[in-house]
Amino acid sequence: MAYRVCFVCTGNICRSPMAESVFRARVAEAGLDGLVEVDSAGTDGWHEGDGADPRTVSILRESGYGTEHRARRFEASWFSRLDLVIALDSGHLRALRRLAPTPEDADKVRLLRSYDPAAGDDLDVPDPYYGGMDGFEECLEMVEAASEGLLAAVRAHLEGQAA
Repeated sequence: MAYRVCFVCTGNICRSPMAESVFRARVAEAGLDGLVEVDSAGTDGWHEGDGADPRTVSILRESGYGTEHRARRFEASWFSRLDLVIALDSGHLRALRRLAPTPEDADKVRLLRSYDPAAGDDLDVPDPYYGGMDGFEECLEMVEAASEGLLAAVRAHLEGQAA
């Protein structure tokens, strides 16, 4: 059975698809393809069915990541099939924990930057939507930095299951 990770931001067109794409690449590089499933969603349904923001697509493409994406809204019923729900900022963290049907489900929700030891106390990935490309570049840097620690945590979990 695969370990399932879902990244969540507000509209599922900027930060969460970026995190999904980067983490999927890290999973593939680590040879964990069949063992880890990665997707994303939004806390709100404003962009359901839309592709990722063109700036997200551009920065991902320039950096060698995949860009296939369709926005969708996170549903409470998904908690039962997910192992880890990764919020991109503290607002998403609170919304997801409120949405969780059980305390165990709420415990599955973590902030992405909590996996980056260099992040310090600022664990939010800022929303780049209303800014320029520099915000998307900063977002990608934060996502990449945290993805290494997240991959290590997922790998440790998988190795613990195999033992």
